[in-house]
Amino acid sequence: MQLLYEEDGEFKVGSVLAQAPASFQVESPHGRRTKVKAANVLLSFERPSGSELLAAAQAFADGLETDFLWQCCAEAEFEFRDLAREYVGREPTPVESAGILIKLHSAPIYFYRRARGRFQAAPAEILKLALAGLEKKKRVQERVDEWAAMLTRFECPAEIAALREELLYAPDRAKPETKAFEQACKQTGLASARLFERCGLLSDSHDFHLNRFLFEFFPRGTRFPAHELPATPEELPLAEVKAISLDDVGTTEIDDAFSVTRVSDRELRIGIHIAAPTLGFAPGSPLDAIARERLSTAYMPGLKYTMLPEDVVECFSLDAGDARPAVSLYLNVSAEDFSLRGHHSRLERVSIAANLRHADYGTLNGGFESGAAGGLAHEEELRTLWRFALALEAQRGKPSVNAGMIDYSFRVEQGRVSIEPRRRGAPLDKLVSELMILANTTWGNLLAERDVAAIYRVQSSGKVRMSVHPEAHDGLGVSCYSWMTSPLRRYIDLINQWQLVASLEGRRPPFTRNAEALLTAMRAYEVTHARYDEHQRAMEHYWCLRWLVQERVGAAEGVVVREGTVRLDGMPLTVRVPSLPEFEPGTRVRLEIGEIDLVERTAACVYRETIDGGDGPGELATLPSDA
Repeated sequence: MQLLYEEDGEFKVGSVLAQAPASFQVESPHGRRTKVKAANVLLSFERPSGSELLAAAQAFADGLETDFLWQCCAEAEFEFRDLAREYVGREPTPVESAGILIKLHSAPIYFYRRARGRFQAAPAEILKLALAGLEKKKRVQERVDEWAAMLTRFECPAEIAALREELLYAPDRAKPETKAFEQACKQTGLASARLFERCGLLSDSHDFHLNRFLFEFFPRGTRFPAHELPATPEELPLAEVKAISLDDVGTTEIDDAFSVTRVSDRELRIGIHIAAPTLGFAPGSPLDAIARERLSTAYMPGLKYTMLPEDVVECFSLDAGDARPAVSLYLNVSAEDFSLRGHHSRLERVSIAANLRHADYGTLNGGFESGAAGGLAHEEELRTLWRFALALEAQRGKPSVNAGMIDYSFRVEQGRVSIEPRRRGAPLDKLVSELMILANTTWGNLLAERDVAAIYRVQSSGKVRMSVHPEAHDGLGVSCYSWMTSPLRRYIDLINQWQLVASLEGRRPPFTRNAEALLTAMRAYEVTHARYDEHQRAMEHYWCLRWLVQERVGAAEGVVVREGTVRLDGMPLTVRVPSLPEFEPGTRVRLEIGEIDLVERTAACVYRETIDGGDGPGELATLPSDA
C-alpha cells in the first residue's frame, strides 16, 4: 500500500513498511524512511507508484479550470474526494482525486483551507475583490518589470527619477518604484548610486554625499520658516568694559567674549561674556520651536546650517562695534598668582571692541610660550587670559584638551579645498577652553545650589552622558559641568541659559527637573548631535579624498592604527590597505595612492615600505602633470 500525505505544507508519497494505530512507517521513492501520523494521510492507493501518481496528478490538475471548479462547489465545507467524485461523475481514481486536491491547494483565493483535505469555496463578493487585487498586483508587477528593463538600458523613468533621494538614502521597499530600482541594480550588478550615475542623474559626488545629510534632517529644505525678529532689551545696563572675542575665521555665531580690567596692582577683574538670545525670546515661542527642531548648528567643510535664523543670530552675536545683551561672569583674580578670589554674575549690554581670529593671531601660540612679543592688538589682554587659563588648568589638575591630538580646519572655495592642522592645547585654544570650563562649572554650581533644574554633562568610569542632576565630570576634574556658553549654536545651552537668567532675575525658572520639554530636548539632542557628527566626519573624509585628487598625490606616509588600516599624515583620513603586513599600531609606513572613488569614498592604497625612526608627519608625493 502507498500513501499520499501532507508534510510541512507539501504533498508527499511513500510505500507503507509498517502500520500502527496512529501512524505509518513509510519509505519515500528516494529510499528515505520516515514516520507519518495517520492524521496527515490524505489518500491510500495501490497503483500507480508514488512518483507516477504525483506526476500524473499534476498533469490532471493543470487541465482543470479553477473558476469552473469553484462554480461546482456549494457554500458548505467539502472534502476533496467528494468534489472529485462529483467532477468525474463516478468513483475517482487516485490520480483524479490527487489532481483535484493539488488544484484546490494551489488556489487559496478560490478555496479556503479548513481541516486537512477539506475546503470551502470563497464567497462571490470576497472572491471578486481578491481577484481584483490580484489583477492590480499583476499590472503593478508588469510596470515594475517595464521600469527595471528601462533602467538596465540606463534610461531612468520619470517615476524613478522623482524618487531619487529616497531611493538613494531611505528606500521604501513597499513601493513599486523601489522594487523596480532594486531589481535593476541586481540585474546590472551596480550599486544604487552607480546606477543613477549611469543614467545621468548623479553628476556631482559632493552633492550625493551632502544630500544624504539634507535628506535626513532637512527634507523640506534648509530655509527657515517666516518669523519675527526679537526685540533686544535696551533697558539693560551698559557694562563699563570693552570685550574681545577669539574665534575661527568662518565663525558667524559669536557666543563668547572676554574682558580684562586692572582693579589695582594686586587684582584683576576678568569678564566672561556670553551672548544672551534668551533675553529676546521665550520658551514656547516660534523661535524656540525653530531652535528645538534643529537642536544644534551643523558643520560641514565649507558649509554651515545654523540652529537659529541668520537675522536672529545677527541680533545677539557679539559682533564688534555694537553693545549686545550678555550674561556676564566677572572674576576677581590675583594679579600675582592668578588665584580666584571671588565672582559674580549679571545681565547687561557689553560693548565689543574686536572680533579676533585664530588665523591672524596664531603666531601668539609660540610667542606666549617663549615670552616673545608679537606686536598685535589686544596681545597683552590675551597673554593675561592665557596665564589665568594655566592657573585654572593647574587647579583642576586635568588638561582642558588632549594636547597630543591635532584638529583640522577645512576651507572650501570654488571647489578647491585646503586642510590646515591646528595643535590642540595651543595657548589660544587653552585660553578659550579653560574660560568656558570655568563659566560652565560656575553657573552649573550656581543652579545646583539654588535647586534650579539644568542639563549637565557627566563623566564617570570613562563614559560621558547627559543628566538633569549635577554630578561630577571626571575628565575635567570638576564637581559639575553644564553647557551654557554656546546658546546661539546648541539648544542645550539655550535651555540652560533660560534657567540661569530666571535665577539671576529672581523669577521662577521655565523648566522643572522633571519637565517633559527638558527631558525630551536632552534625549533628542544626544541623538541628533551624534548623527550630525557622523555626517560631518563623512564629509571631511570626502574632502580629504578630494584634496588627494586635487593635489595629484601619488604617495603618502602615515601611521598604522590597527590591522590593515593606516591614518595618513596631514589630514583626518584613515584608509584600508589590504596589502599591509602585520605591523604594530604606531608603525610608520609609506603608501602608494591609486584610484580614488569619490562616490564610494574609497582610495586604492598599496603598501610600499616601512619608515624607520620617523615620528613626525611625512611628505605627500604629487604625480607629474602628465600622469
